[in-house]
Amino acid sequence: MDKLEHNGKICDKIVSEIHDSAFLIADFIGHRGGVYFEAGYAMGLGLPVIWLCREDEIDKAHFDTRQYNHIVWREPADLCEKLFSRIKATITS
Repeated sequence: MDKLEHNGKICDKIVSEIHDSAFLIADFIGHRGGVYFEAGYAMGLGLPVIWLCREDEIDKAHFDTRQYNHIVWREPADLCEKLFSRIKATITS
């Protein structure tokens, strides 16, 4: 989002994009603080959140988020398959 051209605050743009979404994919690789905010905001709106993290970083995820069903993946192909299945289940439920 910080690479897109706009004149507003980055946070306002992110909030707007989340608000207009059907669901949110929260990628916890690197455990950036913003992803926790974004996932929480989406949850507050009642949007489904798809939680994902690479296997070697899942232990670094904050314990409050570990209660959610993360897609834990090792290889990109594994992520692609699991994410496709989760998105399909999310939009058809």
